[in-house]
Amino acid sequence: MEFISNLKEDEYKNFWLTINNNHFLQSYGWGQAQEKNRNQKPYYVGLKDEKGKLVAAALLLKKELPFKLSYFYVPRGYTMDFTNKEVLKEFTEKLKDFIKEQNAIYLKLDPPIMYQELTPEAQIVENGKNNFELYEYFKSLGYIHKGFNKLYEGNQPRYTFRTYFNKYNSFEEIEKSFSSSFFKPVKRSYNYLLEIYESDEVKTFHDLIKLISSKDGFHEYSLDYYQNVYDELKKDNQIKIFNAKINPQKIITSLEEELQKEKKEERKTKIQKDIDYFNNLPNKEEYTCASLICTYTNTGAWSLYIGNDEVATYTGTVNRLYFEFIKDAYENKYEYIDLFGVVGDPNTKFKNLAGIYEYKRKIGGDLIEFIGEFDLVNKPFLYKILPTLLKIYRKIK
Repeated sequence: MEFISNLKEDEYKNFWLTINNNHFLQSYGWGQAQEKNRNQKPYYVGLKDEKGKLVAAALLLKKELPFKLSYFYVPRGYTMDFTNKEVLKEFTEKLKDFIKEQNAIYLKLDPPIMYQELTPEAQIVENGKNNFELYEYFKSLGYIHKGFNKLYEGNQPRYTFRTYFNKYNSFEEIEKSFSSSFFKPVKRSYNYLLEIYESDEVKTFHDLIKLISSKDGFHEYSLDYYQNVYDELKKDNQIKIFNAKINPQKIITSLEEELQKEKKEERKTKIQKDIDYFNNLPNKEEYTCASLICTYTNTGAWSLYIGNDEVATYTGTVNRLYFEFIKDAYENKYEYIDLFGVVGDPNTKFKNLAGIYEYKRKIGGDLIEFIGEFDLVNKPFLYKILPTLLKIYRKIK
């Protein structure tokens, strides 16, 4: 088989589309965005059989190090049929030669492979599906497994919630699968005259995600980062921004009219509470209160980043945007939606990770545990001392 170190753009894209478990992190555009955002050079490599047909491919992101050294990261790769052990073995051997030629210390990958079947509460399903044999085969090929981390210690989250649409006969059935504590705010959001729309404008999203990152204890990326991701993935229609626009003054007028007609005291109390809430807002002009960026392959849809203000939380708008994303993916015939990342420990006390887990659990779907990170090492000694060397280098720099 022949190893190709520089696949042409169309060749890479066309093959990527043929693989059912392909991931947006292995898309051509993601490589282009990361070159701009992280100064990581993308390599689009592949393996062809004796007939010249591509049987495996991968986006490799190269990080340059001092002394002409480097390492590679293969986000959610490779792009291939992992059950074909012959191809995996051959591709691995060719990649060993490639990273040696590149003077790389190692290559890291986190394949899109489920490790073992779990319940939504992160408990192992007895006699459930697993890929233990494939895990052992990776190790037999010389890969070093980096452990079964539970939080966000790796490059990508090792767990996610994913809803496969083929389990349902209609969208109404999907709605019934939502937790009531998730779906009630969705229904409530219709009281607030929201306008849900798609947008090409990234700055509004960035302004909103800054509010969320400070609340949850995370640092958001720069506006340029999100803009580069959007621009590159948009070229192949692999990204959407769902926004929700709200007009407090119109809501107040509508609620006051409803209050005049309402006869039930309990309902009148709730309406008055809403009126008081919106009257106390400093800004009553129309504006966007929530923004959700989603990414796509030909089969899957991911909710990637969300930003919102306190009004969006109060009105159920956050839940509504996730609902609209799921409905849009279902109507456009995607096979599944992925909520892109949770922890493997629902009871963790670290930051707000347990809260994020519980929120996504209520949206529903299967909890997926990925197989984890593997390192393919070219320079064992430098690989062992690299963490220490990087600390010294960064301190000096």
